[in-house]
Amino acid sequence: MNRVRISQMANKYMNHEMISLHTELPEFPDGRISLLYSVLSHQPNAVSHKELLSIVTSLVQMGLDTHDSVENALEPSDSGMRGMRAQQLKVLAGDYFSSRFYHLLSQAGQIETMRHLSEAICSINRIKMSFYGKVKQMKLNAEEYLHYGAEIKSGLFLSFTGIMSGLYERVWPELVERFSRCEVLLQELRKVEKKSSLEGSWGVWHILQEGTEEDRRLLEDRKEDYSLLLTMLHKYDVADKLGSLLRQSTSQLQALLQKLQSDKLMRELQPLIEPFLQATGQQRATVLKELG
Repeated sequence: MNRVRISQMANKYMNHEMISLHTELPEFPDGRISLLYSVLSHQPNAVSHKELLSIVTSLVQMGLDTHDSVENALEPSDSGMRGMRAQQLKVLAGDYFSSRFYHLLSQAGQIETMRHLSEAICSINRIKMSFYGKVKQMKLNAEEYLHYGAEIKSGLFLSFTGIMSGLYERVWPELVERFSRCEVLLQELRKVEKKSSLEGSWGVWHILQEGTEEDRRLLEDRKEDYSLLLTMLHKYDVADKLGSLLRQSTSQLQALLQKLQSDKLMRELQPLIEPFLQATGQQRATVLKELG
């Protein structure tokens, strides 16, 4: 099963006319879901349920991500009935996806899996509360930002460690954490490249940690000054630093895959790593061009 096939099967359970008409859903977590599916394919205790487990995990993840996309306050451009309806539907959509997850697992008699995923959801919510608390108090550094992001992304997938066997059980937690870290770094790099969603991004925390006292004060006092933020990101070579971190994490991820000692699995997982390799290659080429 390829990545497109997994998302198509999951979409069967997510598709709802009201949701699709009035709100925009987060990006489907196809990388982590494909990673889970491929590894489960090599587990004797899980291979017969790999499709079900991959689908329900994607439903839960989409539910969590949809809830996370709900704004605490409507932007001026989203005011009025239309904006309010979109926000309400995001909440309902997240609940709807979660209900589908419970329904599918109960139908299949997978009560233990339901328990493990439910516990993972509680753990993820605790991590989010800790993260938001540190953000509010301005007590977060750049590395902690990455760590929290990877923890939140990997939380559901770590719940499957118990059904892994032998070497896979030992490698899986680090593998999914490292993969999630690469995803976070890639997202942050794309934010800088597209110059979007930069407020509260890794670059901001990096400058607040490593910048001069004057620059830190400027950034704190003029948080909504977008042109200032872009200038700061360029001054502190944020894109270059993100590219370096992504290259480092991708190399560590590849080393972990080697430990699995399966050429077949390596071939299956290689397409999942390609976006990280391509992004770092493109970013390096851009830097060299600017230096030239």
